[in-house]
Amino acid sequence: MHGTVFGGRERLVEGIHEGDAVRLVADPPGQEAPQVWVHLESGDPIGHLPPEISCWLWPWMERGGRAQATALRVRGGDVPSWRRVILEVVCSANG
Repeated sequence: MHGTVFGGRERLVEGIHEGDAVRLVADPPGQEAPQVWVHLESGDPIGHLPPEISCWLWPWMERGGRAQATALRVRGGDVPSWRRVILEVVCSANG
């Protein structure tokens, strides 16, 4: 997950545990490079998926596909920020 060290998000990341469900939220249409954001169940944003994933997942979600994510691995500040939270993303067709 990327973007976890901006806007106080690292404080929120500290509250995530392995096995926790998180919400995936796609940027609205019209963005130059739309992202898929990761939010806590409370609605707080904690970061976004890497561009290599967002580039195919965003269109999937925009067409009605659903995606769920679970924290597989959560590490502390001794690990580079982009490797602190590793997610499992599962896609399913709408309906």
